[in-house]
Amino acid sequence: MKAALTKVPAVTLAFWIVKILATTLGETAGDAVSMSWLGETTEDAATDFWHNGYLIGTGIFGSALIVMVFLQIRARRFNPWLYWATIIASTTAGTTMADFATRSLGIGYPGGSILLLALVLMSLFIWHRALGTISVSSVHEPRAELYYWLTITFSQTLGTALGDWIADGPLGYLGSAVIFGGLLALIALAYWRTSISHVALFWAAFILTRPLGAVVGDFLDKPVASGGLELSRVGASAVLLVAIGALILFVRQRPAEAAHAG
Repeated sequence: MKAALTKVPAVTLAFWIVKILATTLGETAGDAVSMSWLGETTEDAATDFWHNGYLIGTGIFGSALIVMVFLQIRARRFNPWLYWATIIASTTAGTTMADFATRSLGIGYPGGSILLLALVLMSLFIWHRALGTISVSSVHEPRAELYYWLTITFSQTLGTALGDWIADGPLGYLGSAVIFGGLLALIALAYWRTSISHVALFWAAFILTRPLGAVVGDFLDKPVASGGLELSRVGASAVLLVAIGALILFVRQRPAEAAHAG
């Protein structure tokens, strides 16, 4: 009997490459809207809470994310363009939400990271209690898809706060990228060399790709005085978007097989 399929991609090397590019795009695009377009980090930044650039940016990207998740759930089969558009919506929303929480609400990077980690773990716990698994192989019915995208959005937001927290210290952007890249390499080694749950390792890697993308994105667009390259946020976002589109177009992505497929 032909295997049933999910509406998410199989976890391959191409998946992780596109995921890291998408998280980097989320940082540059999120900053382009909240900081450059809405002027949150300029001298003309609004002081009124409801005109806060991070809050407005969150409203814009959050609305786009809701629409994309709705379309993803309504889709009858895996569509790589729709899937990655939804990932990009979640990572840009995660950027502005994390910045709003850590900067505008004043809870800081440690407080924001701890809060968001708790939300990620709670989402995974509730998902597991409800369906008995948190594997991507379960993402072929609406309830699992809702849990999947909720967990992803929390993880994208956590990654932004965590990346900013570490990069704000003595390591800087490049040092932080080395740390997060090294942790991902260790997870890959554990995947191939140990008996640790592959599902747990997947989510650990998925979460860590976000701070890696965050610090790389910040390195690209932050001022030279702060350790960045000060490239155009819009230009960097456009290049990343083209690279993602080329990978989706030229590297075939197959859907993951569903759990209990006969």
